[in-house]
Amino acid sequence: MASGRSSSLCSIWVIVLLVGFTGSSSAQLSTNFYSKSCPKVFDAVKYVVQSAVNKEKRMGASLLRLHFHDCFVNGCDGSLLLDDTSSVKGEKTAGPNNNSVRGFEVVDKIKSQVEKTCPGVVSCADILAIAARDSVKILGGPSWNVKLGRRDSKTASLAAANSGVLPPPTSTLSQLKTRFQAVGLNERDLVALSGAHTIGKARCTSFRARIYNETNIDASFAKARQSQCPSTVGSGDNNLAPFDVQTPDTFDTAYFKNLINQKGLLHSDQVLYNNGGSTDSLVKTYSGSANTFNSDFAKAMIKMGDNKPLTGSNGEIRLNCRRAN
Repeated sequence: MASGRSSSLCSIWVIVLLVGFTGSSSAQLSTNFYSKSCPKVFDAVKYVVQSAVNKEKRMGASLLRLHFHDCFVNGCDGSLLLDDTSSVKGEKTAGPNNNSVRGFEVVDKIKSQVEKTCPGVVSCADILAIAARDSVKILGGPSWNVKLGRRDSKTASLAAANSGVLPPPTSTLSQLKTRFQAVGLNERDLVALSGAHTIGKARCTSFRARIYNETNIDASFAKARQSQCPSTVGSGDNNLAPFDVQTPDTFDTAYFKNLINQKGLLHSDQVLYNNGGSTDSLVKTYSGSANTFNSDFAKAMIKMGDNKPLTGSNGEIRLNCRRAN
């Protein structure tokens, strides 16, 4: 009896220690991290993001996606931004990223602007987090207080980026839940963050199978997409289509309305609303309430940004986002 009690107490202490340990790095992030060391960081980032989005609305979605793809692979550490070197193969050529993620030149410009303001202080990982928020806000979405204090990784992992942690467009709902849970995000976070597909575009290779083979798709929607995406693999692979045909450059709830009308572009979009699925009710909620969606999206972005950041003396502050110091 006594030994059982002591072992259970021991288990409790292990849990307490684990909780303290896993939460410690994100606990070091704060919204006022640069308030003294770089108070004008937000102005510097927004200046470049605003200019880039003014030139091309799609860039807002691209910058948002960079933050997602960075955070899902070994945490929000800026590893996605590293170019290949003779000794390290970076993440840019991984299956989910190759010919797909974009906006690196804009990140370079942001970094340059920030370095002029306060050299050697702000990490590239934090720049991605701020740029994602600014992009959403500029395109009509919510704003939130970005937690900062991440440091940059000194290396990248092509293998990790290719390991399946980034959900492919063919994902089932179960697979999406598993991948999001792996980075500390629940079902509500999953649906809210999927709403990022209210902006941006996808390549024909991502949705070809859906528009030609699936039945839970609006016929006229499928036909319109087929006109720009031939059924033959290798033909028109990089042709683009907007996730949301109605308001492709506005961060709103049209994405969720589209799902209800079977006009989700990707298989992984439409699985969120599929006649009795566990996420159907959330899709309905968001489609009818911009306030609820915006609030949940902002919370989920903050939560995603907490994923395994490098803090304290871990990592470094890169001077060039494309290479380690």
